[in-house]
Amino acid sequence: MKLYTVFGCLCLLLACNKGNTNDMIIDPIPQPNPTSLTYLALGDSYTIGEAVEPNLSFPLQLVAELKKQNITIANPKIIAKTGWTTDELQTAIKAENTTQKFDIVTLLIGVNNQYRGNSQTTYRKEFKELLQTAINYANGNKKHVFVVSIPDWGVTPFGKSSGRAAATIAQEIDAFNAINKEETLAQGISYTDITPASRNAATDLALVASDGLHPSGKMYADWALNVANAVVASLK
Repeated sequence: MKLYTVFGCLCLLLACNKGNTNDMIIDPIPQPNPTSLTYLALGDSYTIGEAVEPNLSFPLQLVAELKKQNITIANPKIIAKTGWTTDELQTAIKAENTTQKFDIVTLLIGVNNQYRGNSQTTYRKEFKELLQTAINYANGNKKHVFVVSIPDWGVTPFGKSSGRAAATIAQEIDAFNAINKEETLAQGISYTDITPASRNAATDLALVASDGLHPSGKMYADWALNVANAVVASLK
């Protein structure tokens, strides 16, 4: 009975989108400067910014950070939703059917594959396909694709009360990250490993959003800074 209760709770936090207007495909806000770089963010709750204000989400903080570094960039188009696995992201991308090309594409996906106990072999196959999709959206320019690792939710208050051992969650997260890192580097694409820093949430609750599970704006700011540095290096 306890497992069903825990699963139900996480479904509410990771899969349901009632009451959260952030959980949707978001088109970029029109920009007056036609020379602005364009940005596509692909992912799940960690991309949509579950439980934080939109401006504190990782993609919007990335845009803000790039602007600080004198890079003119439009607000992102976001294809992400809380609870999505790799196959669900694939389905949403196909449904969106956008033909636009982007100057920057970020990809962060896999935590829900891990949570649901999905096959790592299937994850590898679908992640490789999504990586190619990201490359295509970047007009074939691999230097403009940026992959972010999966954070460790096991150290959060929700994770600690989930009934799952933190060590087991960490091992599984590491296994999924080993896959996405290997496939990313094999393509010569930028990989930002935010997982070690995400584990600081075990002792710093300021890194956790009000729902006790997702990252706070403070943690997203760290991700944004690290990815921004990679983006700046790629544009030189």
